[in-house]
Amino acid sequence: MKKNIPYFRFEIAPMLKKTNKYCRYFYRKLTKNSLLYTEMIHSNTIKKNEIILLENYNVNNIVLQLAGNKPKLLSLCAKKAEKIGYKEINFNLGCPSLKSQKNNFGASLMNQPLIVSDCIKSMSDSVSIPITVKMRIGINNNNNFIFLYKFINLLIKSGCKRFIIHARTALLYKKISTRKNLVIPKLNYEIVYKIKKKFPNIKISINGGIKTLIDIKKHLKYVDGVMLGRAIFKNPKILIGIDKNIYHNNKSIVQNPIIIVKSMFSYIEKELKKGISLITIITPLLNIFHGINGSHNFKNFIFNKRNSLDINNIEVLNKALSYIKIK
Repeated sequence: MKKNIPYFRFEIAPMLKKTNKYCRYFYRKLTKNSLLYTEMIHSNTIKKNEIILLENYNVNNIVLQLAGNKPKLLSLCAKKAEKIGYKEINFNLGCPSLKSQKNNFGASLMNQPLIVSDCIKSMSDSVSIPITVKMRIGINNNNNFIFLYKFINLLIKSGCKRFIIHARTALLYKKISTRKNLVIPKLNYEIVYKIKKKFPNIKISINGGIKTLIDIKKHLKYVDGVMLGRAIFKNPKILIGIDKNIYHNNKSIVQNPIIIVKSMFSYIEKELKKGISLITIITPLLNIFHGINGSHNFKNFIFNKRNSLDINNIEVLNKALSYIKIK
C-alpha cells in the first residue's frame, strides 16, 4: 500500500446487530486495507463487561466505536481499548434511535456541544491513538452550515482528529424511526465538501447513500475518506475491488465468492464448537452471491427448516453452495 494513502481512505460503517466479529472476519477476506469498526458499544456496557473489548478485537485495522456521555468513563474505556490495540476510538454522535434519545447519547448529544467537548477532551488526553467522531450534518432544526462549523471547530479544539460526517440531518422525533432516519432526511453532500474547504488541515470522511466504486471515487475528489454501510451489507462483493482501486494495492484478493466462503469453513467450524449458531456466524456472508444465478435458491436452502439449521452442521452451508452457478 502506498504510504501517501491514509488508512481511513475507505471504511466500513459500524452497523448495530450487523458488523459483529463474524462480519468483520468475513470482510477481511474481501479487503485487507479497509478500516473496520466494532458495532456501537456503550461505555456502560464495557464497565459491566470489560471482556467485550477483547472479544471484538478479532481483526487488524479496527476502530472501537463508543457511545455514552460520561467523560471519565469514556476515558477509561479508551485507555483499555488502546492497550488492546485498537486503531482509533470513534465517538458516536449519529445514532438517532429512541433509546439513544432517552439515555442521552448518540445524535442527541449534538444539541449539547459542551458535554461532547468534555467527552472528547477526556478521551484525547488519556490516549495517544486518534479520537474521532461519527456525526450527522445537523439535528432537527440545527442543520445549517454555521451550526455545523461551530460544532466541528469546538471539537477540534477539544482534541478530535477526524470527522466522519453522515450527510443527513438527524430527525429526533418519536414518529421518525432509526430506519426512516436513514432515508427521509435529504442527503446534502455539498455541506460536507464545504466543511472540508473550511478545515483543510482536518481529515473529513463522508458517509450516507454511497453505493458504488464510482460514487466512492467521486467523493474522494472533495474529502479525505469515504464510508459505506448498508450498500456493503447488501452486496459485499463491492469490497473485492477496494484494495486495488482505492489503496492501489495489487496483491491479489480471491475473486470467486464460492472459494471465499469455503475458505471460512475451518473458522465456522471452530465457532460452532463454541456453541455459536450457524446462522449467527454466516449471516454476514449470505449476500456475497448478490446478482449471481442461484443466490435465491442458496438462501432458501439455508433457511428451509427441513435442513435443520438447529443441528448447526456446516454441511448445510456446503450443500447450499451447490445452487450457485458462476459462469
